[in-house]
Order: sequence, then structure tokens, then C-alpha cells
Amino acid sequence: MEFSFQPYVFFMGMLGCLIVSACGQQTPAASNSTLPRVTLPNSEVRTLKSTNTGRTYDLYIRLPDEYRPNKARKYPVLYVLDGQWDFKLLDSIYGGLHYDKFIPEIIIVGVTYSGDNPNYEALRAMDYTLAAENSVPGSGDAPKFLAFLKEELFPLIETNYRADASRRMLMGSSFGGLFALYALFAEPGLFSGYVAASPAVPFGDGAIFEQEAEYASQHQDLPVKLYLSVGELEPLAPPVKAFIEVMNERGYRGLKMETRIIEGERHSGNKPEAFNRGLKFILQGEK
Repeated sequence: MEFSFQPYVFFMGMLGCLIVSACGQQTPAASNSTLPRVTLPNSEVRTLKSTNTGRTYDLYIRLPDEYRPNKARKYPVLYVLDGQWDFKLLDSIYGGLHYDKFIPEIIIVGVTYSGDNPNYEALRAMDYTLAAENSVPGSGDAPKFLAFLKEELFPLIETNYRADASRRMLMGSSFGGLFALYALFAEPGLFSGYVAASPAVPFGDGAIFEQEAEYASQHQDLPVKLYLSVGELEPLAPPVKAFIEVMNERGYRGLKMETRIIEGERHSGNKPEAFNRGLKFILQGEK
């Protein structure tokens, strides 16, 4: 069965002119080219070509507000998949949680794809899936993408920024959530915390269920934090609930897990709550 989840995009039309006086005079429209762009403070972009996947990635990097004055401190790093959609969202969520003193300052790294018009759906279906499906060309490259993270991305971030290698975190939704679960069982020690929102667990005939069962056959412990959620109204709700049941029944030693069925939400609309609660959970107790 093929699962394809595309975010909803809404467009709103704009009026071409506005009447501002009784005599019918019109306000000249300002040229967009003369107006400054909105940018995110304390952020920058790097590009990295991977030898593992053969693809080129843009890295959206958000540094803590006090990063430069405090030259001795190292920071936890949150790696966010699908940065083209979710980096801006995480910037706002992080700002709120830090302001409310729920979480410490962190570095955020959003991972996305380079190019003038990248096909995000096709590229992420390659990188974030652990099993190939004939209906999704190139799928099943999760091992290569994990190698990219370990061998290329981590060294770049941890060499050029004051990043704490012992406090890496991984967050993703949909295919990104599926990859977070894949990484969890492939090499759990790579990250201290995982957020898997609406993970596409049915993909590849439920290969993630098989991966988890294989891990369980050889391990009794899983010393990480995992936040796992799904929208109540989305088609993924039943299979994700089944995966949650499996995880609860395992009783892995050292696993700190929080799960949530987000009431009244579908596939994309549940991300603000999932990411907010997930980031808060995996950073509990951090300073």
C-alpha cells in the first residue's frame, strides 16, 4: 500500500488596490522589490553535499540568542527533518518554551534539500524510509541518510559550533517521524531524545514493526527519551496506536516514553502541539 502525505497549503487572494478617500484616489502599490525580506534572527544557512546519499542539503541553523557572548558553554542540538516546512515552526516553539523556562537554550539544525525547485516529496521518500516500495522510486535509503548524519553532518556541526555531542536530539513528522524511529532502533545512542510525530509506520509493509521486533530480540534496554504522537482524525492513527501498544508491552529498561493522541487534529495540523510537547518532554531536566 502506498502512503503519501502532503501538507495542506492554502492560498489567499489579495485586493489589487484600496480606495482611501471620497474622491476616489488610489494609494499606489509599493513594489515588492523595494521592501526588505523577513528573516529569522540568529540564523544562517550552510550547504553540504553528501557522499553517502549523493544528494546536496541545505542546513538551516538557529543559534541561541546568547551564543556569541558566552564562549565557553556547549549547547544541546536539535536536528529537525523536513526543515523546508518545520524549521520556522520550531523557531517559534523553541522561543516560547525557552521564554517560559521549560527548556534551556539549544542549537536547532533544520535539514532540507538544495536547489532552485527541489522535489521535496520525492527526496524525503528516498532518505527517510527504511524499506523500498516499488510505487515510490528510490525509497529505502534510510541507512544511507543515517550514515550522512553520523559521518558528515555531525562533524560539520560539532566542529564549527559549540555543540554538545552527548545531547543530540532528532525530530521528524510523517516520513521524518518514521526515520526517527528507524534511527532509534538502528543506533539508539546517536541521540538522547527522539520526537516522532505521526510516523508513517505502515510504509514498506510495516517494516518498522519488524525492525523493532528484531531489536527487542537482542536488547532489553533502550536508554533514551521518546515522544510519539499522532492526530486523532488522521488515517495513520490506528497503525500508530498499534505501534504504541507494542512499545508499551516491551517494557524496555531505561526508556522514558510519552505518547499522545492529539484530539481533533489531522496529519499536518497536529505538528505544533506534537513538536511543542515533544521538545518539552525530551529536554525535561536539561540545563
